[in-house]
Amino acid sequence: MVAAICSAKFAPITQHESKSMTQRLHLVFGGELVDSARTEFRDPDKIHVVGVFPNYQAAHAAWKAEAQRTVDSAQTRYFIAHLHRLRDEEIEASATEKLGG
Repeated sequence: MVAAICSAKFAPITQHESKSMTQRLHLVFGGELVDSARTEFRDPDKIHVVGVFPNYQAAHAAWKAEAQRTVDSAQTRYFIAHLHRLRDEEIEASATEKLGG
């Protein structure tokens, strides 16, 4: 369902573009914060996950759309998480990861 929502709002990546670009996944999410000076969510169960995007440009477009949609809510913030930075396939796995833990 997320893919359907995202593709409706934002131009999809063509097959040619996806082959020529390195896939670097990004997660866009947000919600109401306890305090606008901090990044603690008021209710983590209500975090809005906008979607996972194949590159920063697509993630930024989604982030910008959500930020503009919620501009009147001072406590609401959206973020881009760089999922591709969480795991580097070139780095050897830890002992725990090798065991499947």
